[in-house]
Amino acid sequence: MIMATSVSFIVWVLFITDTVWTRSVRQVYDVSEPEDWAVHDFDCPRECFCPPSFPTALYCENRGLKEIPPIPSRIWYLYLENNMIETIPEKPFENATQLRWINLNKNKITNYGIEKGALSQLKKLLFLFLEDNELEEVPSPLPRSLEQLQLARNKVSRIPQGTFSNLENLTLLDLQHNKLLDNAFQRDTFKGLKNLMQLNMAKNALRNMPPRLPANTMQLFLDNNSIEGIPENYFNVIPKVAFLRLNHNKLSDAGLPSSGFDVSSILDLQLSHNQLTKVPRISAHLQHLHLDHNKIKNVNVSVICPPTLPAEQDSFGYGPHLRYLRLDGNEIKPPIPMDLMNCFRLLQAVII
Repeated sequence: MIMATSVSFIVWVLFITDTVWTRSVRQVYDVSEPEDWAVHDFDCPRECFCPPSFPTALYCENRGLKEIPPIPSRIWYLYLENNMIETIPEKPFENATQLRWINLNKNKITNYGIEKGALSQLKKLLFLFLEDNELEEVPSPLPRSLEQLQLARNKVSRIPQGTFSNLENLTLLDLQHNKLLDNAFQRDTFKGLKNLMQLNMAKNALRNMPPRLPANTMQLFLDNNSIEGIPENYFNVIPKVAFLRLNHNKLSDAGLPSSGFDVSSILDLQLSHNQLTKVPRISAHLQHLHLDHNKIKNVNVSVICPPTLPAEQDSFGYGPHLRYLRLDGNEIKPPIPMDLMNCFRLLQAVII
């Protein structure tokens, strides 16, 4: 049975999901008045393109470059993706004190090729893209100003101690599709990330949940690992987590906390392609639940139906907030139990 998802919920989800992005973009695009650029010489590296209508941008992508050219002092946005760059030395950036955005995706950069201080000297940098390179550890030191660090599809297996200790402004950390094992993390690995909101470590080789995550984490993506269990009281450390993705892992009923996922902050929970045989306990605040392609045989409504919400949180008397439930790819046969619909009266889509 499939019904349309609530438009208002989708808009709200998109707003929350994009919070990290929009918050930083407003700062990035808060540029100076056009007349301010008259004081700068409009120099442009011959390997690159400098659009007269966008004097703060330098486009050097897709040009077969092996080195980073000298960056003019007026540049805020630097595009160097899809080249053959192997090193990040200090010298090209010695005048680039205004840089906010660097895109170095799809190059051949290694940790040994990053000169110490080359990145940390960029005191206004907000966005750093180093996806699809040859990095084996998270680069360090990085500028304190940084808000987004994108390191997907490298070979990262190490996070040196203290790497994140000064990055209190970082809101997004993307480490998906790397080679992280459980031993890459210490209890203080994420110490210092006071404002981190989104953490993506999908497509690694984790067998356990990462330890001691930042308290402000709202979006945690751990799909396509080999995680077998979640420690008791794990979510107490991240009381604001709202979006949790654990698809394509090895979670079993025995590996879940005794309270399951009865966590009031979680709004979207994805547990597809695991080894669950029962529907876990959930919070009355949960709105989207993905349990497809597990080994579930039946739905015990008396177990999964959350306790009634307090009156101040349920002014319309609708009960639990679940709107979307996916159960296909299990061993459940229709029809849907009427008790399920009686419990979750806001359900708008059930896939079975």
